[in-house]
Amino acid sequence: MAKGRGKGRVPPQRTCAGCRTVRAQRELVRVVRTPTGEVELDDGRGKRPGRGVYVCPDENCLQRALRTKALERALKVSIPDDVVAALRERVAALASAQAAGGSEEANGAGHSPQDGEG
Repeated sequence: MAKGRGKGRVPPQRTCAGCRTVRAQRELVRVVRTPTGEVELDDGRGKRPGRGVYVCPDENCLQRALRTKALERALKVSIPDDVVAALRERVAALASAQAAGGSEEANGAGHSPQDGEG
């Protein structure tokens, strides 16, 4: 009777701080303010303790989140330059991997040309 139970499970959803698009948590990059107040990138599992904020692996989303200070507001602390640099590297690597695989972008990430300027 309970055949197929669990197959319809929806993965955790999170909102990108840049474009405000809701996507699966696994598709996003997490930035964390640890309980000690340090800001760092999550290891990719989403398990690092602390306050987290998510951004799409898209340069436009990252630029918008930085320009509008959405990451800083969400974490309630300023983001160090070394973390911004590491975040840019991770986003670039994930974006190029997605472009090569072409799997996630077709899911309608919600990025339009008008997102770049505003």
